[in-house]
Amino acid sequence: MSEPRNEQHPEGSAGGRYHRLDALRNNYLMRARRYAKLTIPALVPPANNSAATKYPTPYQSIGARGVNNLASKLTLAMFPPNSGFFQLDISDFDLERAAGQQGARANIDAAFGKIERAVNTRIETKGVRVKIFEATKQLIVAGNVLLYIQNDGTLRQYPLSRYVVKRDPSGNILEIITKEDISPLALTQQVLQACGIEVKEDSPEDVIHLFTRVYKEEDGTFSFYQELNGKQVPGSEGSAPADELPWLPLRFIPVENEDYGRSYVEECYGDLNVLESLRKAMTEGAAAAARVLFLLKPNATTNKKRISEAPNGALVEGNVDDIGILKLDKYADFRTPFELAQELTKSLSFTFLLNSSVQRNGERVTAEEIRYVAEELESTLGGIYSVLSQELQLSLVKVYLLQMRKAGEVPNIPKDLVAPKITTGLSALGRGFEMSKLDQFMAKLAPLGPEVISTYINLSDYITRMGTGLALDTDGLVRSEEEVQQAQKQQQLAQAAQAAVPNAVKGMADHINNKP
Repeated sequence: MSEPRNEQHPEGSAGGRYHRLDALRNNYLMRARRYAKLTIPALVPPANNSAATKYPTPYQSIGARGVNNLASKLTLAMFPPNSGFFQLDISDFDLERAAGQQGARANIDAAFGKIERAVNTRIETKGVRVKIFEATKQLIVAGNVLLYIQNDGTLRQYPLSRYVVKRDPSGNILEIITKEDISPLALTQQVLQACGIEVKEDSPEDVIHLFTRVYKEEDGTFSFYQELNGKQVPGSEGSAPADELPWLPLRFIPVENEDYGRSYVEECYGDLNVLESLRKAMTEGAAAAARVLFLLKPNATTNKKRISEAPNGALVEGNVDDIGILKLDKYADFRTPFELAQELTKSLSFTFLLNSSVQRNGERVTAEEIRYVAEELESTLGGIYSVLSQELQLSLVKVYLLQMRKAGEVPNIPKDLVAPKITTGLSALGRGFEMSKLDQFMAKLAPLGPEVISTYINLSDYITRMGTGLALDTDGLVRSEEEVQQAQKQQQLAQAAQAAVPNAVKGMADHINNKP
């Protein structure tokens, strides 16, 4: 596509508002581009980039490897592939008022488990994990990214260069405006006429800017609309509650009274910048040291042409003292930057949680030692989990629940009683943690014997809770109370019938023996 055509942005339009907020975003964008040059330059490209843009190649790879590794760890921690990352929760008081009967907690948890599995299945089938991984890399390098949950459940990603955001001092969203390049050929005639856009026959490849504005109303809800050529697109307006807004402007490290967040790379930019300079100097020095030059004394008796053209192993007349080799005696000077580069690499490996930094040098390194050190490193990201769990995971679940309720894929649950709760992170909260407490509880009761346990413990409720904790669908697998009672009756009848057979045989034998 060519450059966007000249457009007018009237006062009060979404385009005019975007350009005013662009000045506040510019400093964050310039820093993000500087950080990207030392990690993955294509993540935050320069202005007016195209397919022909040549990105700089860093002299070190620790930045790119660290960003990819940390993004992978965070994605797996937030969205585990084989288990859920949230649970629907209801307080004990609300549960007592809503149900009130014995075993209600297990039954409600089982019903909630079905809804949770349906949401997790939707996330897996819509390719959300891939977009989350790419968005996490943007957060690590640029500190900001915008996600939009479309009506079909798929995600769209807007880098920092494609949106602006305004927040209140508490960090709550006040306004979001996105900017996209779109071809007039992709628009209907109705939209083109309403927005006063002409398709030029001599340059049909022109693009125009599509602005989407989302702003907060006085009642707390959000309204949104789209704009082309300074005019509102017909049928693009809408509204959404604040807790179900499909636009998610994410921040990696929030700062008070700032509309945008700071990146993880910003905290270690000093080490990355020094390592880049050292690697560049050592690479250029090594290239100079690898160069071989032969020096011939002035007025030497040795013929330089004969020496240069002689094959390997040939016998040539000459004086060995006439020829010397230019040497770069800088080994001692190279040692200092080499050792400093090694220390910086080790420090950055710990910062980005690279596996090579976890294992110490030695022949006997236990798996427990690696696990302990890895957990110690990941504990440094505890604050990041708390921010992303609220702005990303929780918001994602709420929007998906809304979409699935409207489509009739999950039942309608009261939002004032039931709320989703994130169960991933360092402490592994949620039903998995509750399951371990149940195991500990049963282990404490084991010395009392199976008779006491069966008398005082509701085994049906215990089995249902364990299955829910493992995210298993227990329908058809675990018997209900009615099925258990029916099975017990059948077993009692079978035992009674089995016991009656010997008595009947014995009675028949006695009758035959006593018969005259």
